[in-house]
Amino acid sequence: MRILIVDDERPARDRLHRLLAAHEGIAAVDEARDGIEALAKVAAFQPDALLLDIQMPGIGGLEVAASLPDPAPHVVFVTAHDEFALRAFDANAIDYLLKPCDPARLARALARLRERLASRVPVPAPAAGLLPNRLLVTERGVTRIVRVADIRWLETADNYVALHDGTGAPLLRQTLAGLMATLGPAFARCHRRAAVHLPWVARVVANDKGDGHIELADGTTAPLSRQYRSTVLAALAQPPASR
Repeated sequence: MRILIVDDERPARDRLHRLLAAHEGIAAVDEARDGIEALAKVAAFQPDALLLDIQMPGIGGLEVAASLPDPAPHVVFVTAHDEFALRAFDANAIDYLLKPCDPARLARALARLRERLASRVPVPAPAAGLLPNRLLVTERGVTRIVRVADIRWLETADNYVALHDGTGAPLLRQTLAGLMATLGPAFARCHRRAAVHLPWVARVVANDKGDGHIELADGTTAPLSRQYRSTVLAALAQPPASR
């Protein structure tokens, strides 16, 4: 098992290192000091699991969890605050540990991790209760913060999803289905390779065969296929609170 410790406080990272040293079956341990470094380490270190703090300067643990690549490592949140527990389990965390981390509780969390890894249970997409307002996209060593509200539409690009946000189309290593599950019902599939952010939709234009395009509020367009036209129209008919 490969574990990445993510915490902005050095004493907390050191304590987890010491506690992990008492357990067998851990092949390697690395650490990150913040959310941006965590995503870079996930790509380079390829951990099986993260011991992830929630409250960190800049980018918090919940946003890191929402931005993990697919397939994602498992997550155990380790925090000094118990008020985030519900949101943490909405993010499909394996466990939620309070600081200072109790050795027995950590041992139980590691046992759960081993069970998941042994059975090769994939990490499910976060539940709709956890809707991130930012995504972190790391490209060529640079991490960009993309506001979900700025995303006009999504487009698959090989093993990535392009986030069309009006300034470009940064690539997030995710599946379209997985990212849509993370972002919630404000996004609707409009094409086999695309999804649209409903608040940005200005017009739905269809040709005689049912295909067409979606005009967005900034003047750009997203593709529309006949197969998904009714899905988009039904989603637009829902009140914004339902999205």
